[in-house]
Amino acid sequence: MEKIPSFTIDHNKLKRGIYVSRKDNVGDYVITTFDIRMKEPNREPVMNTAELHTIEHLGATFLRNHPKWKDEIIYFGPMGCRTGNYLVMKGDLKSEDIVDLIIEMYEFIRDFDEEIPGAKAKDCGNYLDQNLIMANYEAKKFLENTLYNITEENLNYPT
Repeated sequence: MEKIPSFTIDHNKLKRGIYVSRKDNVGDYVITTFDIRMKEPNREPVMNTAELHTIEHLGATFLRNHPKWKDEIIYFGPMGCRTGNYLVMKGDLKSEDIVDLIIEMYEFIRDFDEEIPGAKAKDCGNYLDQNLIMANYEAKKFLENTLYNITEENLNYPT
């Protein structure tokens, strides 16, 4: 069986950042999938499911309500390896196109101190697995260590 493209990236060289994972043509549209990598794979501890789940709830809520980008958002959710999230958007986009959006989203997550949207039994299949304090912490760390000083190596997959 042929390896899918995301498994051909050398994860031992991968830094934190915003990467174009793939582009797909769907009808008249290009769909861009972004790899929002919050942890250096195989070199940093991964996130626990509770904070990753909270980042998913907050990030999806933020993105789907964003005044400029909400109609381009298709999906935001966690990677199985727990080192980041995938963001799927309508449009033929580059990593540089969404840096400001991602900074804005992680500032929202860093500063959020209210009831987590969708964190009730009737709204979520695992509503108790949430950790807002750690989601705030992880968002702050990603902003300070990567997003506020983003470079080309954080925007393009290693070769």
